[in-house]
Amino acid sequence: MPNIQSRPNILWYCTDQQRFDTVGALGNPHVMTPNVDALVDSGVAFTHAYCQSPICTPSRSSFMTGMYPSRVHNTRNGNDSFPNYPPVITKLISDAGYRCGLIGKFHLQSSGKRTEPRIDDGFSYWKFSHAPRDDWQSGHDYADWVRGKGGDLDALRTDEDRVPSELHQTTWASDRAIEFLQASREHQEPWLLNLNIYDPHPPFIPPKSYADQFDPATLPGPYFKPSDLDQQRKLASLDFQDEIRTPEEHQATLAQARYYAMIAQIDDQFQRILNHLDETGQRANTVILFTSDHGEALGDHGLMYKGCRFYEGLVRIPLIFSWPKHFQQAVQASGLVELLDMSATLLELCGVTQPDYFQGRSLVPVLTGESSPDHFRDYVRSEYFDALDPQFTGGSGTFGTMFRTPSHKLCMYHDKQLGELYDLARDPWEHIDLWDSPDSQNVKNELIRQAFDAHVTLTTDMGSPRIAPM
Repeated sequence: MPNIQSRPNILWYCTDQQRFDTVGALGNPHVMTPNVDALVDSGVAFTHAYCQSPICTPSRSSFMTGMYPSRVHNTRNGNDSFPNYPPVITKLISDAGYRCGLIGKFHLQSSGKRTEPRIDDGFSYWKFSHAPRDDWQSGHDYADWVRGKGGDLDALRTDEDRVPSELHQTTWASDRAIEFLQASREHQEPWLLNLNIYDPHPPFIPPKSYADQFDPATLPGPYFKPSDLDQQRKLASLDFQDEIRTPEEHQATLAQARYYAMIAQIDDQFQRILNHLDETGQRANTVILFTSDHGEALGDHGLMYKGCRFYEGLVRIPLIFSWPKHFQQAVQASGLVELLDMSATLLELCGVTQPDYFQGRSLVPVLTGESSPDHFRDYVRSEYFDALDPQFTGGSGTFGTMFRTPSHKLCMYHDKQLGELYDLARDPWEHIDLWDSPDSQNVKNELIRQAFDAHVTLTTDMGSPRIAPM
């Protein structure tokens, strides 16, 4: 890495369920994101970044280990435990001499009826908040903080004004971040702060002060055509969190307004942390990373929330790096990248040798201008594997994969004998399924072959290393 004399600090800000098309500087005139916009102007925004699963736990497990979810053996939400191997990247970074902090959500294993158990995660600072509820008797730092201020989260969530900004999880996270940064000044080692807020995850209940800034009547609503309903009926056997409905039945434009309001609050709180870095002189040697774990349907195609689909709003996420003295500025990189590549990038920035099993590729050459921003991968992949559990009624046993090239997207639902094929150059919002089109069979068959080859080579666990010919 040229001209970098010391390892930088890392501020890794990860939202929950934020779509790629929710940043003003990247083309959305309806959101209010002046501070993230400034980050885009001062850094590199990867405009075609894809998560490795459209739901929380497998996506987070993947980018925290640098492997596809099926290789990590952690493919569903609600899982009881997390594998002992491979180590998460923050453990590797901590072992390399970084002071690592976690604020907010982790979600590599279930927090149902318990707070999430700790693993050997490398964090010396741990302030946990899985969701903005008060469901846990102990160990939920955010709920304890709200109670300490005289608030009742359960009552506030259903109040007409909802949780006010001063008691919001996003604000709590910023307070804890500033606490971590203040303490870090007393340490000699570089730091990495992994800050995981809950918004804009459902339920869409922003503080009223932010909700009032967005009028649903002025917003465009979801990407929807009446033909989408027939398409979703064909796919109705696949897991999804909500029913197939029209935008009106979903109240999708109201949901969009509230979703944007939550992002506006994120933007304000994000700036509080950046201001503190400026005020304490830490900004110049700090890499700022802004991203999310996966997206949100938000009414597109007659769907709300998330599940086993691979539409752009669900699997394409923001990914922005900024370190002005060392990285390019005001670059919008259009090449296909994966969140696995974000993980590999963090290891390189922190001076950690990438393990042999790692499946991501460092983005540093793009960040520094050594490689073209317009091509990074020939394809990207995403997975949804949720085997039916007879002890639990959630999930239908769906197994889905996405294979996306610069021009096409192939989705296969392997246990349902269903598939989708989209020509993204002509149909970027995926309204015209070409799976059964006679004119597209050669393209489909070639993509199926490529997707199968990728799946076999990238997700097969070969076991222990070979030590002899036989």
